[in-house]
Amino acid sequence: MKGSRIVAVGLVVAAVAWIASGHLIPHESADSKAALRNGEAQKLFRVAVVETQSAPHSRKLILSGRTEADRKVAVTARTGGALTELRVKRGQHVKKGDIIAILSDDAREAQVAQARALFTQRRTELEARRKLIEQGTLPKLELVNLESQFKAAEAGLAQAEAERDRGVVRAPWDGVITDTPAEVGGAAFSMAGKEVAQMVALDPMLAVVEVSERRLAGIKLGDTADIRLVTGQKATGRVRFVSKSASPTTRTYRVEVEVKNPDGTIPDGITAEVAIPMVPVQASRVPRSALTFSSAGDLGVRIVVGEGKVDFVPISVVEDEQAYMWVAGIPNQARVIVQGQDFVREGQVVQAVPAPETTASSR
Repeated sequence: MKGSRIVAVGLVVAAVAWIASGHLIPHESADSKAALRNGEAQKLFRVAVVETQSAPHSRKLILSGRTEADRKVAVTARTGGALTELRVKRGQHVKKGDIIAILSDDAREAQVAQARALFTQRRTELEARRKLIEQGTLPKLELVNLESQFKAAEAGLAQAEAERDRGVVRAPWDGVITDTPAEVGGAAFSMAGKEVAQMVALDPMLAVVEVSERRLAGIKLGDTADIRLVTGQKATGRVRFVSKSASPTTRTYRVEVEVKNPDGTIPDGITAEVAIPMVPVQASRVPRSALTFSSAGDLGVRIVVGEGKVDFVPISVVEDEQAYMWVAGIPNQARVIVQGQDFVREGQVVQAVPAPETTASSR
């Protein structure tokens, strides 16, 4: 009897507790669920993003080289004789045909006089006997002999005059005299083949660089190139020559960029930096700080997709600038994380906000 009372009391207590729970313990309502979601949203990590634009970009291949005169020549004497006049000095600009030096040799003048006298004699004989041959006084075969003698005398005179003219050394083209190793009064017979002056042509000027075999395919004849000299001077030229044969020692290919230099301000042999544009590729411009590494060690950027989910996109560098980088591999109009990318991981849901203008300018 006593046991049944205890069981009855326990059932009553349990029933009272179950009824009281509906009033004392609050149930989850629609309002409480919305408040919970708002609380979770406020706890999402905030990142700054920029929307990128993919566009064709021509990267530049920057190489160090030197300037080189388009033409260089050592002007030499073509005959013997004493150097009597040297009409140029170092640094002097000359035009094609200007006299550089004069070699004096009395024997050449005597040969010209002798050849001219013989030429005059043969011409007079030919004119006098031609009339007799036409009248039939002399045989026609005589006319052939006279004409042959006249032609030989004419050729002898031309040869003597050409030999005399070799004593005058002239500039082969427009240029600048860089050195005059010869001295006035040089020995009469040792001048033949001896260097009288050195000259270069400064217009156009060449910027010469050596390109590796991996980068050679992107360089085309006629491409525009920017040149910056070690002095700070800048110029623009065009690729005029790409070697088809590699250097046996460096395995690089010679590339020449022609630069207009009408005033001669660009000197020969000065160090130059040449920027040659390559074939355009699709790329996006992003801040350097946006680049990061994935957990696997790949270089790329983190982007926000969908409703705020973080994703990683591997990239390849197209061109490196001072504050920004042109990279390939980012989808067009992707939201790239530029602030906070190192504190989130792939698959994480974040709150994306536009980056400030001073940070986000990536177009």
